[in-house]
Amino acid sequence: MKINSHSEKIDEVLTRRVDKILPTKAELKSLMQKKKIRLYLGIDPTGTKLHLGHSVALRKLQEFADLGHEAILLVGTGTVLAGDPSGRDKARPYITEKEIKKNIATWKKQASKILDFSKIKIKYNGDWLLKLDLKGLIEIASNISSIQLFKRDMFQKRIKRGDTVWMHETLYPLLQGYDSVVMGVDLEIGGTDQTFNMLIGRELQRKMKNREKLVLTVPMVLGIDGNQMSKTSGNCVWLSDSPKEMFGRIMSIPDKLIVPYFEMLTNVPIDLVKQYKKQLKLKKVNPMILKEELSFEIVQTYHSKRKAKIAQSEFTRVFKQKKLPQKIVKVTIKQKTINILDLLVKTKLVSSKTEAKRLILQKGVKIDGRVKEDWKAIVRTKKGQVIQVGKRRFAKIK
Repeated sequence: MKINSHSEKIDEVLTRRVDKILPTKAELKSLMQKKKIRLYLGIDPTGTKLHLGHSVALRKLQEFADLGHEAILLVGTGTVLAGDPSGRDKARPYITEKEIKKNIATWKKQASKILDFSKIKIKYNGDWLLKLDLKGLIEIASNISSIQLFKRDMFQKRIKRGDTVWMHETLYPLLQGYDSVVMGVDLEIGGTDQTFNMLIGRELQRKMKNREKLVLTVPMVLGIDGNQMSKTSGNCVWLSDSPKEMFGRIMSIPDKLIVPYFEMLTNVPIDLVKQYKKQLKLKKVNPMILKEELSFEIVQTYHSKRKAKIAQSEFTRVFKQKKLPQKIVKVTIKQKTINILDLLVKTKLVSSKTEAKRLILQKGVKIDGRVKEDWKAIVRTKKGQVIQVGKRRFAKIK
């Protein structure tokens, strides 16, 4: 594919959804105008699902591919064994090969909602990292000082608290950095939390291959509760979410995230996003109106316009008109009487009795519209009975 060296197109790619370009934006722009560059984005398979936070960097990778550059999605089947310490207060738990295979089983399908794999290659760094012998590892490590590695903020915080920094965690930046050496890239894309690791890769490539590598960081997306998006906190919007679930979760974000979500998670023109920002600041628009537009835009992106309309209609019905959803999953419960915790698990509205108990104590469970506060309660079941968990989960007994 011929590269698009048009200055305005390049400026757009190097501006929106970009935090920093190191060493400079001008250097990367100049390089992109001269030749077809090779770049990559790496993601470790620590879970089975991708979320909207991942989408920012994935979008950026696709933008470079659309300009005709050689884009690589690198799955960290090797680095995941060491466990990225970025932003972590403690070491990640060890992951098995079986878990890795399970985690990446549907990744391509999820990522294809954003990426065009006719333009983007998939590689796995386990293909070279797992073949490293002691000599190779020593050669890599000899290019970076141990003091440099231990200067990382999260390591210093742990040391001051008296917590452990494990040796395999200090190896992680070297392993990630070696990816750049092996692939001979001109650019690496990653979240702001990856800056240290990516710069180690820049240094390794310069010392081991006498080749320059630039770094582009994208902003981190906060979760629907306003905190850092992570799979363990339950504040993610997953790329695999149903249209209804996706629409409802985005509608629940705090007002302060409306503009960042528009800017980073949609293709709404940036001039219009700036207009929304001004209207919100001057209180000339109801935030709920913009949230509905935002939710529609995102659901439309990952599903379809038709499904976004259905999700919007359902949201209006349940949350504005306070009616039951038009379609509720029907379940069979054979017991005439059942403990409420067992009922919630059997209807698959919760994943465990622990979650069920927590939600009941938080007054988040209703049966036929009545809040249930006793987690020891025995429920008399009947046909047509509606069980509700939270604002968006419903089941009906058939």
